[in-house]
Amino acid sequence: MIAAAKYIGAGLACSGLIGAGCGIGIIFSSLIASTARNPQIKSQLFGYAILGFALSEATGLFSLMISFLLLYS
Repeated sequence: MIAAAKYIGAGLACSGLIGAGCGIGIIFSSLIASTARNPQIKSQLFGYAILGFALSEATGLFSLMISFLLLYS
């Protein structure tokens, strides 16, 4: 019974990866739209997009880490 609860908790903790995936998609779709509107500032926009990607991916990795902690503790 406790093993089943660990698997359920780990699966629920992985739901944070959904938000990270959506956030990354939104960031890069906004980068493409912004570059299409103003191509002169492409390098500046790309720097901001990479920063947003890193922050969004970090939240996903934290969620995955919590999932592994729940599963193997």
